[in-house]
Amino acid sequence: MKILPPGDKFGASPTNRSLVRGIEILRAFRPGSNWLGNGDLAERTGLSPSTISRLTQTLVTAGMLQHDAQRRAYRLAPPVLSFAHAMRAGSTVLAVAAPLMRALAESRHINVGLAAPDNDEMVYLESIRYNRRVALRNVVSGQRVPMELTSLGRAYLSTVSVARRKALFEVFQRRGGGHWREVQAEIHAAIQQVQEQGFCAASWQPEVVALATPLITAEGVYVLNISVSTEEPLPRVVRELSGSLKVLAAELQAALARAIEP
Repeated sequence: MKILPPGDKFGASPTNRSLVRGIEILRAFRPGSNWLGNGDLAERTGLSPSTISRLTQTLVTAGMLQHDAQRRAYRLAPPVLSFAHAMRAGSTVLAVAAPLMRALAESRHINVGLAAPDNDEMVYLESIRYNRRVALRNVVSGQRVPMELTSLGRAYLSTVSVARRKALFEVFQRRGGGHWREVQAEIHAAIQQVQEQGFCAASWQPEVVALATPLITAEGVYVLNISVSTEEPLPRVVRELSGSLKVLAAELQAALARAIEP
């Protein structure tokens, strides 16, 4: 995992390398890999074993990691959950978006999500699922999806600078292998679609079509998406759902403007 420079909002390289590396260790923990040893963490972060050993000890002392001597491994400690709760409770965007998203999901029986970027992935902040496929109903807040393959990620990429996009493309290319040229062309097409129509569409999972649109807010860049499980061709789904997505985005922007009025 490459530690990317921060996004366009700040524009400067981080000055505290130890802090950034410690955060990368916390990022390495994902569902299905609760316990990770120093070797696992070194592989996932690209950091040296000596750096991993030093930082994991610090994170245990700080209460962010728990250590199991028998497993010789670490897992996230309970206090980490409080950070997510504080973020959700303090976000005006989430407070305003949730009821609007739920209303659309219930009226159209579709999935509605809100996500934000984290390095080279997108993280769901809110996910309201109305899908007949059980696997797709399990998308929950905190879940990560690939930036380069999803409508969420491609909509976000339409908002970043050329320099930021280039740095991300280098990461995508390394993990995309022989499929990168095709994916890159799809990303460029999606960016053009956002610029011309205000949204982009993608189908990175079988029989699932998703549309997404970026939201530029005072809190940062978010991305709204709607998705359905269907066998219908993508253009038809786009015609049926793009209007709903645009209306939702406009309603959310208007509600946010009212929420921050003095």
